[in-house]
Amino acid sequence: MRLLDRYVLKNFLVPFFYCFLGFIAIWLVFELNDDGRDFLEAKVPIAKVLSFYVTQLPQIVVISLPVGIMLALLFSLSRMSRSNEIISMLTAGVSIPRLLLPLFIVGLLASGLNTALNYALSPRSEGTRKTLLDEMMQRKSKKESLGGQLFKNRADGRIWYAQNVSLKDNELRGAHIIQERPEGGFAVKYYARKANYDPVTGKWRLRGGMLARYDERGSITEREDWLDGDREIEGWSETPYRIASAAFDPQTLGVPELKEYLRLNADLPATSLASYRTHLAHRWAVPWQCFIAVIIAAPLGIVNTRRGVLAGVASSIFIFFGVIFLEKLFLALGKGARIPPDVAAWGPNAVFFLLGVYLLYLRSNNREGLGFLNFLKRKTIR
Repeated sequence: MRLLDRYVLKNFLVPFFYCFLGFIAIWLVFELNDDGRDFLEAKVPIAKVLSFYVTQLPQIVVISLPVGIMLALLFSLSRMSRSNEIISMLTAGVSIPRLLLPLFIVGLLASGLNTALNYALSPRSEGTRKTLLDEMMQRKSKKESLGGQLFKNRADGRIWYAQNVSLKDNELRGAHIIQERPEGGFAVKYYARKANYDPVTGKWRLRGGMLARYDERGSITEREDWLDGDREIEGWSETPYRIASAAFDPQTLGVPELKEYLRLNADLPATSLASYRTHLAHRWAVPWQCFIAVIIAAPLGIVNTRRGVLAGVASSIFIFFGVIFLEKLFLALGKGARIPPDVAAWGPNAVFFLLGVYLLYLRSNNREGLGFLNFLKRKTIR
């Protein structure tokens, strides 16, 4: 690593750690303000409180890294510009892309870290938060027990309804199962007080239930009950997780859970799966905001005057809010099946990546940027 690279990294990393750790501290203060009193009243041990906040860190890191990188870049590069260090480097024959190379590498590394966190840990943070709060406050966890679940297996022609699903025990309570005919209509209806699933054998055991068989006209032809016994059924592809998955929020599912949901429910209409497909693509797209933050903030941070510094900061804030708005807009369109999932996830990244490359090209040629930059500059002069 050249001396120049080490110097640029040193000037960037110090404000970056201040910004990043500052975001973590602010988040922790707000969290303690919201939940601290509840923890004290419930007499939750400090070790459990610490483990609770550790589980929330991945989500906060994913959110904070792009913002911290952008602010640190603006601060460090504008400071170097005001002290004429960047002009000296350019005069010595160093191009702007070469000057920013170590910062691009930092952006790639940060994107890699966010990719690892956003794969599973960050999306699960919200669901884990609710579960741990329920446990610490000694409330029943909704993650382990779900009420009123309705699921239709279109491939096998079965409709499931359960008054309660316990994922912990692989058990359905108050289960109604309807087997449909290929040509339409009911073939068999099962009722059971409890339906237990064995994940080893893949068999269902219906406890305290009955069944009714129907002919093509919908009339009952046979009834059978085992109110005091069990009935074992094999060959059903459903599991308690698959039945309960219809109630899962895709925002709280990691990449493995989203892939599993899409695999198990591939027979659902495209509109029903659009939200899950969009969030799956979004898991891979969000981490690249770190690299895009470098692409955008770096050319805006290199300025020649104090007024240019203010314009660069204002432009970065404007672009940052544009990223958030466009990301939410595309995500909503993707979840509503208005645009393809990949376009919904990667569209905002592509737009602002191209914008950043354009700004970098202009800065490399010592030219001013877009019209709104000149407008902001005139405002700062006034």
